[in-house]
Amino acid sequence: MSETVFTYAAPALKFGPGSSHEIAHDLGTYAARRVLLVTDAGVAATGHPDRIADEVRAAGIEVVVYDRSRVEPTDGSLAEAVDFGRDNGPFDAVVAVGGGSSIDTAKAVNLLTTNPGELMDYVNAPVGGGRAPTEKLLPLIAVPTTTGTGSESTTVCILDVVEQHVKTGISHTALRPTLAVVDPTLAMSQPAMVTAASGMDILSHALESLTARWYADLPAKQAHERVPYCGANPVAEMWAERSLSLLSTSFREAVRDGDDATAREQMSMAATFAGLGFGNAGVHIPHANAYPIAGRVGQFRPDGYPEADASGKGLVPHGMAVAMTVPAAFRFTFEVDPQRHLRAARLLDPTGSHGSDADGPDALPNVVTALMRDVGIPSGLAELGYADSDVDPIVEGTLKQQRLLATCPKETTPEDLAGIVRDSLENW
Repeated sequence: MSETVFTYAAPALKFGPGSSHEIAHDLGTYAARRVLLVTDAGVAATGHPDRIADEVRAAGIEVVVYDRSRVEPTDGSLAEAVDFGRDNGPFDAVVAVGGGSSIDTAKAVNLLTTNPGELMDYVNAPVGGGRAPTEKLLPLIAVPTTTGTGSESTTVCILDVVEQHVKTGISHTALRPTLAVVDPTLAMSQPAMVTAASGMDILSHALESLTARWYADLPAKQAHERVPYCGANPVAEMWAERSLSLLSTSFREAVRDGDDATAREQMSMAATFAGLGFGNAGVHIPHANAYPIAGRVGQFRPDGYPEADASGKGLVPHGMAVAMTVPAAFRFTFEVDPQRHLRAARLLDPTGSHGSDADGPDALPNVVTALMRDVGIPSGLAELGYADSDVDPIVEGTLKQQRLLATCPKETTPEDLAGIVRDSLENW
């Protein structure tokens, strides 16, 4: 029996230049008297978290700042943040100021300072225990300073489980922020490569949610079985298409000129719209591949990101890891719904100058690879240091992401995934 119901949920949203100056007021609506502000060292250096904390304190609300969130969180970094939250609590609310890493760190702290157990108890099975929270979480205000992750809209906290060499997540509706405050001016200091990588995350969110398995093609569920990722649906489709249209006119410009306020605002809006879409429809192959790609990184580390820590481990930013297999993945899924793929290509490339005027399976991959080249994304997995010998381990890690693969529009075998990864060693 097929599904007949889809669900849609989103945080409250406050969008626009200057909106981050109203957080003290927003906290007052939750009767918060003591809050935890979560950020990372790089974002802290911009001064935005201190400014927000000072404005909140001026309203008579106590603020405790945690500024050690790790870019691309690990199980260890999240456990450290949770310990800080437990040692310095209790709190009435949590404020996350930063990219997806800080927002995801705040989600983990919120979960584990209000619920019993430890981090791995809640990580998605089969990597972790897959436990669902039983206690109500605190209000969480998410204030993104990068344009891409969509974490301010979603129910997911992503982490790298170091010993297993895999990225995975915690997923539950309770993790969705209460309020997303999207102030485009906070992203003005974002380095070009951060803009490029996070922008590819926006692109992938929109493309994957638009092409996800249609909700009515999924097996029917009882009410208690429903999960946040319910498959492509008419509401999520609207957000994804609008996001792609915004990217077509702003992505290249935002990378080329970081001070272009109009491009930054459009990118912030594209990120928000994509988050509102994929946070309900779901994502599939490129995101499922991205977690083991990032988890198995060697020494690669792009410009614009923090220097290596004492471990010396490299870094593949999430959006960059996702981008690597986008062209091959959409060439693979094209046959399921050619018109949907062609529609996506033409939204991204309305003039046809980058290949969207083609009618076959290469139309969308051609548009995406042209965009990747223009914004400086590496040409493929080989440029990140991966070889053919890494294909099978990446596929093994991808197969652990069944929560994501469940919304792929096409049945996908390990051999299919191996072909996609191998084709992604060099995208051009």
